[in-house]
Amino acid sequence: MSKHCNSLRDIKKDIEFLIGDFVEDCLLFAMLHPEKDVAKVESLINEASDLADSLFDKVNHPAADVKPRAYYNRVGADLLNGLDALCEKLSALAK
Repeated sequence: MSKHCNSLRDIKKDIEFLIGDFVEDCLLFAMLHPEKDVAKVESLINEASDLADSLFDKVNHPAADVKPRAYYNRVGADLLNGLDALCEKLSALAK
C-alpha cells in the first residue's frame, strides 16, 4: 500500500473524527444550556455536516492537474480552518 493511500485514509478519518467531535460538542452545549437558542446550535451542526460533505467531495474527486501531497495538505488545512470558524461560532453562542 502506498503512502498516498495511507494519507488519504488518514484524511478521511480525520474529517470523520473532528467533525463528529464538533457535533458532540454542539449537542453537549445544547444540553448544558437549554436557555440558549437551540436552532442556532442545529444550524452549526448543519454547517459542520456541509463542511464534511464538501471535504469528502474534495478528497474523493481531486483535481487532475495538482500534486497529490499538496492537494491533500490543502484539504487538511481547509478542515482545520473550517472547524476553527465553527468553534468560534459555538463559543459566541455561549456569551
